[in-house]
Amino acid sequence: MENKEKFPDNFKQNEKLAIRLVSPGFGHLPAETAGNYTSAHRKGYYFFLLMLEGSTKHRVDLQELEITGNELLFILPNQVHELPQTNHGKNYFKLGFDEECISLLPKQYPFLVNPFNRQKISLAKDAVNRVKAIFEILLELLSKPDNDAELILAHLNSLLAEINAAYFNAGKKPVDDKLSKYINFRLFVENNLTDHPTIQAIAEQLALSTDSLYQIVKQYSGLSPKEFMTNRLILEARRRIYYGKGSSVKELAFELGYNDPGYFSRLFKKVTGKTVADFFKDLS
Repeated sequence: MENKEKFPDNFKQNEKLAIRLVSPGFGHLPAETAGNYTSAHRKGYYFFLLMLEGSTKHRVDLQELEITGNELLFILPNQVHELPQTNHGKNYFKLGFDEECISLLPKQYPFLVNPFNRQKISLAKDAVNRVKAIFEILLELLSKPDNDAELILAHLNSLLAEINAAYFNAGKKPVDDKLSKYINFRLFVENNLTDHPTIQAIAEQLALSTDSLYQIVKQYSGLSPKEFMTNRLILEARRRIYYGKGSSVKELAFELGYNDPGYFSRLFKKVTGKTVADFFKDLS
């Protein structure tokens, strides 16, 4: 598996922004360049695929997803993405951009931390038409590398606003303070995963009591905060085993912040039903 990397320089279609748009007949990398990238890689940037006609299958964090007409797949930095073996259907748009593009937008969009663990979104007909129109404008703007970056960002902002509305059920904005706290919880866990922060430390960081944190995380994930963090760590372990990172139980445990490989092994089996060694054997 490729290591996570920043948006590759040779992907950029604008002189000032790390962004690239691909559709039938536009934006595809030359065959000799595309051949340098393996089928499985850890994303270092945001990736979106809007399927208008046809279908394709992508694998994200070991889960196979079929994307059909009027559906949008999105993948976040740190997720492991396996490219499909088949083509991308008859009509589609693919878009990639980095964290810096996000930082230049006038607002942030909560769906970008995927609080409900949905990798794809079904778009209503009117939303599809609007999103398609924005993609077409972006295609025109990205056809020349010296086009105004501010115009590109303005349309990227509109695109993310549409997607955010669709993610949160047809325009219902996540104004609820509990959801905002849950999103911040997920971000904190992602940024401090292998440090194993205590529930008390996380609650203090979010200005919550431990009871309030428990209730919020349970409401949105169905898990306790501790269970959520454990499952996230085990997912990371499964990623690394499946894609060839780490050669032993001990090495994997230490990489994920566990000083006791035996405890890590027992925890792994409790969550997955298999030992780490079994997972290694299945791939040998």
